[in-house]
Amino acid sequence: MTDSSNPTIDPNRNLFATLELDTRLLGMIGAFLVICVVFQVWTGINTQLLGGAMSYNPVSWITEGRFLTPRNIFNLTIQTVSVAIMATGMVFVIVTRNIDLSVGSLLATCSAVMAMMQTVVAPGWQVAGGQEFGLGLELGHPAIAPLAIGAGLVTGLAIGALHGWLIGYLTIPAFIVTLGGLFVWRNVAWHLSGGQTVGPLDANFQLFGGINGTLGETWSWMFGLLAVAVALYGLFSARHTKIAHEFPVKPMWAELTLGGIVAVAILGFVAILNAYQVPLGRLRREFEARGEILPEGYSQGYGLPISVLVLIVVAVVMTVIARRTRLGRYIFATGGNPEAAQLAGINTRALIVKIFMIVGVLCAISAVVASARQTFHSNDIGTLDELRVIAAAVIGGTALSGGVGTIYGAILGALIMQSLQSGMAMVGVDAPYQNIVVGVVLVLAVYVDIIYRKRTGS
Repeated sequence: MTDSSNPTIDPNRNLFATLELDTRLLGMIGAFLVICVVFQVWTGINTQLLGGAMSYNPVSWITEGRFLTPRNIFNLTIQTVSVAIMATGMVFVIVTRNIDLSVGSLLATCSAVMAMMQTVVAPGWQVAGGQEFGLGLELGHPAIAPLAIGAGLVTGLAIGALHGWLIGYLTIPAFIVTLGGLFVWRNVAWHLSGGQTVGPLDANFQLFGGINGTLGETWSWMFGLLAVAVALYGLFSARHTKIAHEFPVKPMWAELTLGGIVAVAILGFVAILNAYQVPLGRLRREFEARGEILPEGYSQGYGLPISVLVLIVVAVVMTVIARRTRLGRYIFATGGNPEAAQLAGINTRALIVKIFMIVGVLCAISAVVASARQTFHSNDIGTLDELRVIAAAVIGGTALSGGVGTIYGAILGALIMQSLQSGMAMVGVDAPYQNIVVGVVLVLAVYVDIIYRKRTGS
């Protein structure tokens, strides 16, 4: 079947070529599915062993597994968000042939600033002489969460700008600047909190953490339908643009197939999250707080976490920046050939500052999600996140040689890493062995990427 508006389409192409699917993306999705199946079977076998009734029927191993349950998928998504948000910014950093080792420590500093804003600055604190400074706002006031988040974003932006200036204008290698930042900002965070755990945090702020803030079943379905509509509009809008410029387009059946796959994936994801039921004890307390009685047989699903919604917004914005803006074109041009980019008139120094400012803001957003999920700020928050973020970007296909990388790849890389760690934790693998596996996977992913680029010439 061919499109009459474009006679140049080859009708003899195979299915994958006709659908124009990204083979690298398919490979990562395949790896993720393999991980899911392996841990679903493994946890199913463990469940039977613990129950004392081991079956040798592989179907029962799958049905009794605990990895692909709505509860675990819900937890997996909210655990992935913080690293995934920072990984989208790390793509820009690595694409321009730089590195950022400070993101975990920067997250900790932003978290400390936001926690102190909520628990000390907003209510007010006393200094020598009995004089009190502060805003006189107690926890629960609707202005506290926006003020805290604003303070965190400004902090991340300022630190990112400082890193970018040191790298871009003073020409200090990014490795050295951010390695210094790793030590500096981790201990700045410790100093701000006095080495203490700070909390509990404001209830409105905690909505960004995941389980304490979800859209509920109805709003999740509405969001899912809206997302499907936007995705389908994007597919067919791109097709119309290609036709208008006389570029080759896929057959209509291929477009409809892709649209169907996207719709099923989005709505299936929403259905799984809605299937995770709020415990009856929590529902009963919520009804009692409103002076009501929980109806007999009443149930309620959690739905889409607000933190995942934040990740989706970040992913869309970063993708638009990468693909649709001058800044994005300059980033990839600079990564592909820095000397040519400078000769073409690109201010690469200012570009580096902008990239690290973006990373700083993303670290602040991740700090919101991470501390809200914990419901407090801790001194070890974000520890080793810099390595997880870099690994997520690299596993997602961002080339360390620069010039190549995708936002969706980094997010999928973060999901693959978190799936590995969560699955190993569920089957009882000790933390040191988990880190060994993640390290091996990272090296293997880079090796596969090298082979892929050699064979495709990319």
